[in-house]
Amino acid sequence: MESQLIYLSDLNFNLDVWKRELKFQESEMDYFEEKLEHIAIRNLGSEVMIQLEGFQNKIIREREVMGHLRHRIRMKKRELAQSKFENNAEVVFQEKQVMLKDEMATFVKMHYELKENMMDFFLKYL
Repeated sequence: MESQLIYLSDLNFNLDVWKRELKFQESEMDYFEEKLEHIAIRNLGSEVMIQLEGFQNKIIREREVMGHLRHRIRMKKRELAQSKFENNAEVVFQEKQVMLKDEMATFVKMHYELKENMMDFFLKYL
Protein backbone atom coordinates (compact mmCIF):
# COMPACT_ATOMS: atom_id res chain seq x y z
CA MET A 1 0.00 0.00 0.00
CA GLU A 2 2.80 2.41 0.88
CA SER A 3 4.57 1.76 -2.44
CA GLN A 4 1.29 2.37 -4.24
CA LEU A 5 0.92 5.76 -2.51
CA ILE A 6 4.47 6.69 -3.51
CA TYR A 7 3.74 5.62 -7.07
CA LEU A 8 0.55 7.70 -7.19
CA SER A 9 2.45 10.61 -5.69
CA ASP A 10 4.93 10.31 -8.56
CA LEU A 11 2.07 10.39 -11.08
CA ASN A 12 0.69 13.49 -9.38
CA PHE A 13 4.15 15.10 -9.51
CA ASN A 14 4.27 14.53 -13.29
CA LEU A 15 0.88 16.18 -13.66
CA ASP A 16 2.05 19.20 -11.66
CA VAL A 17 5.18 19.55 -13.80
CA TRP A 18 3.14 19.37 -17.00
CA LYS A 19 0.71 21.94 -15.64
CA ARG A 20 3.60 24.33 -14.92
CA GLU A 21 5.06 23.67 -18.37
CA LEU A 22 1.77 24.68 -19.99
CA LYS A 23 1.57 27.82 -17.86
CA PHE A 24 5.08 28.81 -18.93
CA GLN A 25 4.31 28.20 -22.60
CA GLU A 26 1.10 30.21 -22.28
CA SER A 27 3.10 33.17 -20.96
CA GLU A 28 5.49 32.79 -23.90
CA MET A 29 2.56 32.94 -26.31
CA ASP A 30 1.34 36.15 -24.62
CA TYR A 31 4.78 37.67 -25.13
CA PHE A 32 4.99 36.50 -28.75
CA GLU A 33 1.55 37.93 -29.51
CA GLU A 34 2.73 41.26 -28.14
CA LYS A 35 5.77 41.17 -30.44
CA LEU A 36 3.58 40.26 -33.42
CA GLU A 37 1.47 43.35 -32.68
CA HIS A 38 4.63 45.49 -32.78
CA ILE A 39 5.40 44.12 -36.24
CA ALA A 40 1.79 44.54 -37.44
CA ILE A 41 1.83 48.23 -36.48
CA ARG A 42 4.86 48.79 -38.70
CA ASN A 43 2.87 47.72 -41.78
CA LEU A 44 5.73 45.96 -43.58
CA GLY A 45 3.69 44.72 -46.51
CA SER A 46 1.34 41.94 -47.41
CA GLU A 47 3.94 39.14 -47.43
CA VAL A 48 4.95 39.91 -43.84
CA MET A 49 1.30 40.25 -42.83
CA ILE A 50 0.50 36.83 -44.31
CA GLN A 51 3.32 35.27 -42.27
CA LEU A 52 2.19 37.20 -39.21
CA GLU A 53 -1.39 35.98 -39.62
CA GLY A 54 -0.10 32.42 -39.97
CA PHE A 55 1.70 32.76 -36.64
CA GLN A 56 -1.41 34.21 -35.02
CA ASN A 57 -3.46 31.25 -36.26
CA LYS A 58 -0.89 28.81 -34.92
CA ILE A 59 -0.95 30.58 -31.54
CA ILE A 60 -4.74 30.30 -31.46
CA ARG A 61 -4.52 26.60 -32.23
CA GLU A 62 -1.77 26.10 -29.67
CA ARG A 63 -3.91 27.76 -27.00
CA GLU A 64 -6.75 25.36 -27.87
CA VAL A 65 -4.42 22.40 -27.45
CA MET A 66 -3.15 23.83 -24.17
CA GLY A 67 -6.73 24.07 -22.93
CA HIS A 68 -7.35 20.46 -23.90
CA LEU A 69 -4.18 19.31 -22.13
CA ARG A 70 -4.99 21.34 -19.00
CA HIS A 71 -8.43 19.73 -18.96
CA ARG A 72 -6.89 16.26 -19.27
CA ILE A 73 -4.49 17.07 -16.43
CA ARG A 74 -7.34 18.30 -14.20
CA MET A 75 -9.36 15.17 -14.91
CA LYS A 76 -6.35 12.98 -14.21
CA LYS A 77 -5.66 14.76 -10.91
CA ARG A 78 -9.30 14.42 -9.94
CA GLU A 79 -9.22 10.73 -10.83
CA LEU A 80 -6.13 10.21 -8.70
CA ALA A 81 -7.64 12.11 -5.77
CA GLN A 82 -11.03 10.36 -5.86
CA SER A 83 -9.89 6.84 -6.53
CA LYS A 84 -9.79 4.33 -3.73
CA PHE A 85 -6.78 2.75 -5.43
CA GLU A 86 -8.24 -0.72 -5.41
CA ASN A 87 -8.10 -3.60 -7.88
CA ASN A 88 -4.64 -2.78 -9.19
CA ALA A 89 -5.77 0.66 -10.37
CA GLU A 90 -2.16 1.76 -10.81
CA VAL A 91 -1.93 -0.20 -14.07
CA VAL A 92 -4.85 1.79 -15.48
CA PHE A 93 -3.37 5.04 -14.15
CA GLN A 94 -0.02 4.20 -15.72
CA GLU A 95 -1.56 3.47 -19.13
CA LYS A 96 -3.51 6.73 -19.10
CA GLN A 97 -0.46 8.61 -17.83
CA VAL A 98 1.65 7.29 -20.71
CA MET A 99 -0.93 8.50 -23.24
CA LEU A 100 -0.97 11.94 -21.64
CA LYS A 101 2.83 11.94 -21.49
CA ASP A 102 2.97 11.23 -25.22
CA GLU A 103 0.51 14.06 -25.92
CA MET A 104 2.59 16.44 -23.79
CA ALA A 105 5.80 15.39 -25.55
CA THR A 106 4.22 15.99 -28.95
CA PHE A 107 2.86 19.35 -27.85
CA VAL A 108 6.20 20.49 -26.41
CA LYS A 109 7.99 19.48 -29.61
CA MET A 110 5.48 21.39 -31.74
CA HIS A 111 5.63 24.39 -29.40
CA TYR A 112 9.39 24.64 -29.67
CA GLU A 113 9.28 24.30 -33.46
CA LEU A 114 6.78 27.18 -33.58
CA LYS A 115 8.92 29.14 -31.14
CA GLU A 116 12.03 28.70 -33.31
CA ASN A 117 10.13 29.81 -36.42
CA MET A 118 8.77 32.83 -34.60
CA MET A 119 12.20 33.75 -33.26
CA ASP A 120 13.56 33.70 -36.82
CA PHE A 121 10.63 35.89 -37.92
CA PHE A 122 11.26 38.33 -35.05
CA LEU A 123 14.96 38.47 -35.84
CA LYS A 124 14.10 39.43 -39.39
CA TYR A 125 11.32 41.98 -38.75
CA LEU A 126 11.76 43.48 -35.27
